[in-house]
Amino acid sequence: MKHRLAPALLAACLSFGSLLTAAPSQAQEAVVAAPDAEALFTSPDPQLNANKQVVLGIIRDLLEANHWDKADQYLTERYLQHNPNAASGRDGVVAYFTQVLKRTPSPIPEKIKAPVAFVTAEGDLVTVGFVREMKDEKDPSKSYTTTWFDTWRIKDGKADEHWDPATRD
Repeated sequence: MKHRLAPALLAACLSFGSLLTAAPSQAQEAVVAAPDAEALFTSPDPQLNANKQVVLGIIRDLLEANHWDKADQYLTERYLQHNPNAASGRDGVVAYFTQVLKRTPSPIPEKIKAPVAFVTAEGDLVTVGFVREMKDEKDPSKSYTTTWFDTWRIKDGKADEHWDPATRD
């Protein structure tokens, strides 16, 4: 019995795998932004709520309004950076945005402009999924949506570590 089941299971798995690889390319479901992004940065759990609020401030004040002079309010001094384009440390990330990218401050918006699809918080981690629109390489007249993410580790009320899927510039 044991020997008959193994070949049957293997055949079924191979058959299913060939269906997955042979399936024609279909249009995917569009990634859409939440109608009220700020509502995603709240939680009934006080610690998760506080962590989400730190990330909301990073997005609004630092990434959107470029008030890198406020970085010490949101980022630890050691801020570990897993993006290959910016150095670790608060000073390194500030230098990346102000000196390399030459971002200048603008008024801090009341609400963030980023198209946020979801926010997840667990323990000391907060992940934000953003809607990202990309040009179709096969047909540049078309575009599609996908998801970009940023994850921060919050320590003592500030971001202490950051991940995203960035590749080298």
